[in-house]
Amino acid sequence: MEADFWHQRWSAREIGFHQMEINRFLVDYWGLLGLPSGGRVLVPLCGKSKDMLWLAQRGHSILGIELSETAVREFFEEFGVTPEISQKGAFKSYQMENIELLVGDFFALTAADLAGVAGVYDRAALVALPPKMREDYVRLLAELLPAQAQTLLITFEYLPGAAEGPPFSVSEDDVTRLFGNDCEVQTLDSQYFDLRGTDATEHVFHLSYR
Repeated sequence: MEADFWHQRWSAREIGFHQMEINRFLVDYWGLLGLPSGGRVLVPLCGKSKDMLWLAQRGHSILGIELSETAVREFFEEFGVTPEISQKGAFKSYQMENIELLVGDFFALTAADLAGVAGVYDRAALVALPPKMREDYVRLLAELLPAQAQTLLITFEYLPGAAEGPPFSVSEDDVTRLFGNDCEVQTLDSQYFDLRGTDATEHVFHLSYR
């Protein structure tokens, strides 16, 4: 799962993972995290998700991380906004008001980059990563996030071989195994749905870092 894979997906407009509407689980369950108004929210592998605007409209300061500069440019273009662009360490920063999107490798993040993050919204990051990278992703979050950060995590689960990821299948057991040492894991919802012709289940979790 090299960087070129995602650059090619955006270049070829193979972006079926992009949702045109606000995610229903975000709307239904975000309030359960109990984040303070103005709390900083990390959105890993954010693409050009409209969910970030929904969160920003509720007073949060948004920090999105995205490998594809095309996705970041389109996010601002689609809303008619000209962002301020600067270089911040390993990342190229696009910023407007309370939304900052960093273009670069998620694994180059530092604790300083995530200072003040109170919450994480992960709809498309964990499921985009193959197993080995998934473990590295979880380990990095545990190392860098401030204590007691809260996460709303959404995953997909389907039978082995039923579909070719990404998105990859991530079960409830997988989430418990990956996050259980660092977080309290609570399943909020599980609903069946059709994933490009494959029977799948969408799981929603609240993760509370200890």
